[in-house]
Amino acid sequence: MSKDRQSLIEDEWLIVRHSGEIPEIALTSVLFYLTEDPEGPLIVLSDDELHYLTRAAEQRYHEIILRDLQLDNRDKTIYRGIKRTIYNYHRFLAFCRRRNVDIHPFQLEVARDFLTFLKQEKADVQTNERTCSINVSYNSLVEFAEDLGFTEKDLPIGFEQLCLSISA
Repeated sequence: MSKDRQSLIEDEWLIVRHSGEIPEIALTSVLFYLTEDPEGPLIVLSDDELHYLTRAAEQRYHEIILRDLQLDNRDKTIYRGIKRTIYNYHRFLAFCRRRNVDIHPFQLEVARDFLTFLKQEKADVQTNERTCSINVSYNSLVEFAEDLGFTEKDLPIGFEQLCLSISA
């Protein structure tokens, strides 16, 4: 790959990797620019280049999904809540289905962080260290837990009391 081509691909990778909340849109835009846009370079991407750019979108999805499961982020402006985690996770699932990407290893990581988050959130609320930061209903929480491979029984006992006032 020529130096100019490599720089071009790396620049576009940065756009995807540091995109906002919907990395797939950034990836689609980059792919269009590189391959179809009359004002773009009109190149044919190799399988490796396509994988490199797609991996940037995957990494960004990982980052934004896990961001909202990190306990230290609950009081930061970057925190979007479990509701956003669920939206982003479902977007990522759809992205992976369309691109034939195996989500299982990442699903295990999300499941681990989700359960850790719930346990600590419950403990913090019960000891009055904080108010609940869960912004979804218990039913939504259970549905997400099931998406991750858990059953309702796997969730912390009594957790539903923290979510009753949330309607969606």
